[in-house]
Amino acid sequence: MIKAIIVEDSRLARQELKTMLKDFPQITITGEADSAEQALTLIAADQPDLLFLDIHLPGKNGFEILQELDQVPAVIFTTAFDQYALQSFEYNTIDYLLKPIVPERLERAIKKAEEQLQQRGTAVRIEKLTAAGRIFVKDGNKCWFVTIGDIRLFESKGNYTQIFFDKNSPLILKSIQHIEDTLDNQQFIRVNRQQIVNAKFINNVAETFGGRLKLTLTGNETIEVSRRQANKIRELFSL
Repeated sequence: MIKAIIVEDSRLARQELKTMLKDFPQITITGEADSAEQALTLIAADQPDLLFLDIHLPGKNGFEILQELDQVPAVIFTTAFDQYALQSFEYNTIDYLLKPIVPERLERAIKKAEEQLQQRGTAVRIEKLTAAGRIFVKDGNKCWFVTIGDIRLFESKGNYTQIFFDKNSPLILKSIQHIEDTLDNQQFIRVNRQQIVNAKFINNVAETFGGRLKLTLTGNETIEVSRRQANKIRELFSL
């Protein structure tokens, strides 16, 4: 079963999509949202596998919604505007469907969603890593065997992730989502959409005037914590 949420401000468009999705029993619609605020609340509560996401919405657009998420589900954009197609694929979008949605295109999109979600699940089962585990990293002419627990920071760079250990910061060809799925989430914390920190390398926690938390790592990197993850950091450091 694939849990999905429809984010669309047109009631008629939501109804049409739900009718089309009746042909796909593997998709279960767990909620609907007609605004960005409602969408963010639903996503946090339901933790869906898949979003059917419009771009033009009250409050924020679809891209801004994704930017606020620490964990981004699989995304199928559904929109009447074709000019955002290239931008959409910066968000690892599965597909970009133009309204009115063609049944054949919807079927292909759902098939791609199933494949991607299955790959995510397989990656978690096969490649789960511990802090004592080691990975081989090659960057140009330099190579390292790096102990996972010695990495203080992972930072998203599109389809790559930059890892920080000692005085080194090479890139590896893995998405930040894939890396998060393989790590111990008690030691490694996804503090915002772009970064995962190793808790043992947090040197200082400060609160800004706006109430946001800012971390300083032992390597002097400064990291801003998203509002969604702030409570986890406060609990960790008894703040």
